[in-house]
Amino acid sequence: MLPEVERGSVTLIGNTTENPYFSIITPLLSRVQLFEFKPLSPEHIITILKRALSDKERGLGRYQVEYEEEALRHLAIQSGGDARRAVNSLEVGVTSTAPDERGIIRFDLAVAEESIQKKMIRYDASGDEHYNVVSAFIKSMRGGSPNAVLYWLARMIEAGEDPRFIARRIAICASEDVGNADPQAVVVAAAAFELLEKIGMPEARIILAQAALYITTAPKSNSVIIGIDRALADIRNGENLEVPDHLKDPHRPFAKAEAYKYPHNFDGNFVRQAYITKKMNYYEPGENGYEKIIKNRIEAWWIGKKGKTQ
Repeated sequence: MLPEVERGSVTLIGNTTENPYFSIITPLLSRVQLFEFKPLSPEHIITILKRALSDKERGLGRYQVEYEEEALRHLAIQSGGDARRAVNSLEVGVTSTAPDERGIIRFDLAVAEESIQKKMIRYDASGDEHYNVVSAFIKSMRGGSPNAVLYWLARMIEAGEDPRFIARRIAICASEDVGNADPQAVVVAAAAFELLEKIGMPEARIILAQAALYITTAPKSNSVIIGIDRALADIRNGENLEVPDHLKDPHRPFAKAEAYKYPHNFDGNFVRQAYITKKMNYYEPGENGYEKIIKNRIEAWWIGKKGKTQ
């Protein structure tokens, strides 16, 4: 096809469900203009379904159909952004349902579920059930229950939840509930988010599951969120401390840079000196996982001054 396309004797128009960057040779690919078609939103598909129900020539307008909004939304969500699949399912449901004594076909949720072979999952993306399921997912990760985590994750995936929303919740939990008890947790969460963007669903379900299970089974600590929130509370309550002189910019006029002790010039790359002008107690490492090592290290550094001058 390449020579014909180059000569202009052929106008090449095509579509594919495959990735053209892999399925079409590079020389031909460089001579065509690619347009990526995104999945339609549920609202768009519902509009198409209503048009199909009212169109007497090309649609189902010749039938007397009374439909439930919930039934059309179910088709729209379960079609995965594919209008053709949604319309096909609508047609199956309408043409296979016997009319009542008035000649009216009732297209309700039960018919929609049967026609698209997907059961309605109780999950409203903007309602209470959405927040209930998300809350259960987060609390199951925090509570260390892997089976519950996989169930609630599957519930969200099957209901069509935005996988990026799920990845964000996993990342937040990695810092809020695991923190430095396992510093690798936030790395795993970040990697999952990046791979989700590159790979997409449905394969990314595996990546989300791995990340969620890692967070679930990791040692837990909430000292990070407690520490930053304590510091923020002090700032918001007017705690405006002066920077110690020996920590200020050494290039300013009358600077006393010699007062600053460069930690790398001392044994163990550490030296005790004041880094804040008031006794504070924000970060208190716990006893779980890697954070116990951090706790021991801080105590060894400050010897009796833990939480005071660091």
